[in-house]
This record gives sequence, C-alpha cells and structure tokens, in this order.
Amino acid sequence: MTPNIPENTTAGVPAADTAPHITVEGFDAPIPQIIELDSPRDGVPLVIETQAGLERCAAAIAAGTGPAGVDAERASGFRYGQRAFLVQIRREGAGTWLIDPEPFDNLDVINEALRGVEWILHAASQDLPCLHELGMWPDKLFDTELAARLAGLPRVGLAAVIEQLLGFGLAKEHSAADWSTRPLPEPWLRYAALDVEVLTELREELIELLEADGKLEYAEQEFAAILAAGLPPARVDPWRKTSGLHQIRDRRQLAAVRELWLERDSLAQKRDVAPGRLIPDSALVAAAKAMPSTVPQLLGTKGFHGRAAQREAPRWLRCIATARDLEELPPLHLATNAPPPPRVWADRDPEAAARLATARPMLQEKADQLKLPLENLLTPDYLRRVAWRPPAETSESSIAAELRALGAREWQVELAAPLIADAFLHPQPLPAKEPKPDVAAAG
Repeated sequence: MTPNIPENTTAGVPAADTAPHITVEGFDAPIPQIIELDSPRDGVPLVIETQAGLERCAAAIAAGTGPAGVDAERASGFRYGQRAFLVQIRREGAGTWLIDPEPFDNLDVINEALRGVEWILHAASQDLPCLHELGMWPDKLFDTELAARLAGLPRVGLAAVIEQLLGFGLAKEHSAADWSTRPLPEPWLRYAALDVEVLTELREELIELLEADGKLEYAEQEFAAILAAGLPPARVDPWRKTSGLHQIRDRRQLAAVRELWLERDSLAQKRDVAPGRLIPDSALVAAAKAMPSTVPQLLGTKGFHGRAAQREAPRWLRCIATARDLEELPPLHLATNAPPPPRVWADRDPEAAARLATARPMLQEKADQLKLPLENLLTPDYLRRVAWRPPAETSESSIAAELRALGAREWQVELAAPLIADAFLHPQPLPAKEPKPDVAAAG
C-alpha cells in the first residue's frame, strides 16, 4: 500500500513554498504535512527462513542498484546477548527483504551480495555488532543518526528524522518487543519493513543538508572511522558495570557482587535469557551488602528479588559463601590512565583546570557556529586528556598530534587544534575561591 501523498509533494516531502517554517535550536526547515507511514509500498514481505529463500534474496539484492538500507531487530531484555532475530534489507530494484537469521549458521551469502554496496543504517554502532555475528560487515557506510547530528537536527531518532526531513510519521511501538517470538506477528513485520522503507530517501535529504553547510566531508570521515575501528574490544571485568556498584565500599562485598554476577551470567547464557530477568543488578548489590549466611536470611534481604531469586536461592548463597572465603579480593577500583574528575582539578592542578576552563567554551562556541553538538566536534574525553597532560611544547601541531593519537578525525583536528592551542597558550585565570568560614571562630 502506497501512502496517499498530496500532489504538491516530491518524494513524500511537501513543497517548501506551501509549508510554514519552524526554527528549533538553529534548524530552519518547512513544517511538512505529516503523512502516516503505516504500510510498506510493496506490502509486507514474507520472512526468509530457508536456504533456497536466502539465495533468492541474495540474488535480488545483488541485482539491485544504489545503496541498501539495512536494519536488525534484537531481543534485548529478553534473550541472552545482543544477537539479531530479524534482518531487514531494502535496495532499489530489489525491494524489501526480511530475513530470520535463526535457521542459518551465518548470512555470508547476503554479505557477498552487498559487496561494495553502501549500507544505510541508523545508529550503526547498535546494529553492526549483531550483524557481524552473522558474517555481515559493510564496505561503505552511511549512518543517518550520525549524519543528523552533524547536520544539526534538533532530534535524531529515526522516526523524528524521517518526520523532519520527509514528512512521514513512523510508529516505533514495537522497538522494544521480544523479537525472538516465533512466528513474528504481522504488525511487527510491517513495522520492521517500514524501518528500511525510506532510508535511501532519508540519506539523500541528509546529504543535501550536509553539503549545504560544507559538512559532508565531516560525515564521510566519521563513517570511515566507524568501519576502521571495527568492533569494540571485550570489556575487562564486565561485572564492574553492575548498576549500583558505587554503593559497595568493602572489597569482600565487591567479591560477592563479582561471584553473583558471574554465576548469573553463566545461568543466563545456559537458559538463553537476559540476565536481568533472573535477578536484577539491584538484587546482586543488596545480597552482597547483606552477606547472608542462610537461605532464609538471603530471601529476607531487602531488595533481593527476581524470578530466580527463590528458586535458585542455594545457588546465590554459594556465591556469597565463596566470596566470604576468598583470600585474594578484587580491588575497589581498577588502575586507569584517565584524568581525575574535572571537579577536583582546581585543587590538584590549577594550571590544568585553567586550560580546560579556557578551551571548553571556545570549542562550544565553534560547535554552535557549525550547528552541531560539542561532543561531535571533539570527544570530551580527548579534551580532558590533552588538558590534563599537555604536550611538552604547546603548539597547534603538537596539540594536533595528540588529538590524532587519541583517535580524533582529521576534520576535528583541523577545527579543534588551533582553538585548544590558543587556549593553552593564553589560559584565563580561574575565579578566586571563596574562603571557607571559620567554624571555630564562629563558635
């Protein structure tokens, strides 16, 4: 079903001279007449779940033209890990294809069909890991979410960007659904197909915006950097990301959190369920703080709850007992080369604090001029690191070298290095600290 597009529109976008304008945080554009995008133009495709179907899909995609819109649906919060349970692809001349990855060892044949083709994804960092698990990785990338940020759009979610630039309303009510459900309900499949329905048109509009502001090269460098970086390395001690871990001040209790987290993770992987659906992070922390010795004490611990809290209580209690008997305990904090929090810089290193306090507003002003978020002009951590440990000799070239070593893209280096060098060479004095009141004298 093709949406009913008014006659004064082009590619679904109302003509600029017939629509009022809106200016939001520097973004000026016509307010389009919103058309609800409720059904794919070619209907809802059948889900590919056989080898023969997969090969037909690959042949059609390879015969298509232009870039390909790609998306993936996961079952975050329901299943263990972040694997894809549905892959959507749309390419001109090939139409839209929905692929169930579960029956296949990999999707290498689809990856081969897309060899040399630009992939259009929204928030690529979310989908690339699960696509990589299936043997898929783009040779060239266009990230519509990142492009929208660089273009200065006030809202960068997929539905918001489509609404702002194409005038279509895109429902997102199934984004948090359990995509491991089989068979997938027809409304979910319609939703999934619509996610890639207009990615090609969206890419064209974003390219036009970026070219108008001279920022297309920025975007191309960003996309290339995402592909060059590959997947992020495995996290060291992932249990340290337990929500609420900051409440733990004792190393033995910290060991209890670790033992509980590792056991929960192992059980969740075995049962293919999201760990938090067994017991939440808050329950791990509550049990570790209480360090109970018996099952009744554990089950009576305030905050200890979850679907597997009572049924697996002996398992959790064994973890706590293991932590109680350990001789070698984990450190409360891991060693890091990261700078301390900026709030303590004035006391620890006033010169570094002055460098940061001078450079940051200069970068913010430049970001405002370019109509893009400060964190996209330069990763905040890069500025903190170079301000805390500047090069031995401050110059534009030495700052540029430091930024490149940290991972800044060339367009960021060209814009940020001169400003940072100027700030470091001419730091503004920090405001005088108000003396603390003499409590003894006051008494």
